[in-house]
Amino acid sequence: MTTYRQALTEALREALDRDERVFLMGEDVGAYGGCFGVSRGLLDAYGPRRIRDTPLSESAFVGAGIGAAIAGMRPIVEIMTGNFSLLALDQILNNAATLRHMSGGQIGVPLVIRMATGAGRQLAAQHSHSLEAFYAHLPGLRVLSPATVTDARAMLWPALQDPDPVVIFEPIALYNSSGELPAPDTVTDIGIDAAAISRPGSDVTVVAYGGTLHTALAAADRLAETDIAAEVVDLRTLRPLDTDTIVGSVGRTHRLVIVDEGWGRVGIAAEVAATTIEHAYYELDAPIRRVCTADVPIPYARRLEEAALPSSAAVVEAVHAVVS
Repeated sequence: MTTYRQALTEALREALDRDERVFLMGEDVGAYGGCFGVSRGLLDAYGPRRIRDTPLSESAFVGAGIGAAIAGMRPIVEIMTGNFSLLALDQILNNAATLRHMSGGQIGVPLVIRMATGAGRQLAAQHSHSLEAFYAHLPGLRVLSPATVTDARAMLWPALQDPDPVVIFEPIALYNSSGELPAPDTVTDIGIDAAAISRPGSDVTVVAYGGTLHTALAAADRLAETDIAAEVVDLRTLRPLDTDTIVGSVGRTHRLVIVDEGWGRVGIAAEVAATTIEHAYYELDAPIRRVCTADVPIPYARRLEEAALPSSAAVVEAVHAVVS
């Protein structure tokens, strides 16, 4: 078995081996091996030209990554946590995401930005928020959320082939999770049809992504004990959103629960709910339910943090409400 963290490391090694234009840059990615250990050993293997420690300035090193991408390189920029990415939001929104449009197609930015996301490790509010909805809102970006060891390994290479910027969110709570490592040539679809049915079912569709996929699967196990068959959909990409898979699943189950570690207001869950209403309103036999993080900054205290996050018990309760 391989951990999620090790799968990410293998993906980086594979990319560095396959394309000389690929390099990794960010805070502590070199000598320290990355804040979460993902780049451990890469500096010794590839040297400081391709594994670059940066100053503590997200705006500066994301800007440098944008420039390198425009110049023909294939940079992978690591931002320590999603919260810190807001310090580079001007670079990401006003430069990376817009340059192709504003240049009439003349300038692409083939940049990959990786960042840790989410809570569950008692890192408090400034290090624990799930800001995927911020980036999924922006035209010009592709936004990925690998929830499995397979996708952690198999999403990076296709992201590097994209001619436009790609943002990859890595849930902090999953770094120590484990699974079977796929073959080196395995590639995950990151296009408009990317969502996957992680567990088939007939009574209710449970849509999740990232860290909440495992919450949804745990809830599905509990529901099966009461003869409720939940179909679990892993979105995998948040922009573009795989509408067809969501609508197809709701067409089979006629009920929908959405699990989202972001806040409920104006979030990914709200977008999935609105998309379902627009495309499958007459398929629904019950109101849509959302299970999201409490509308508060993530607390530091363990019990408060756990209480704020979506739980399998909350998903089970929401499913019982829609199937009753």
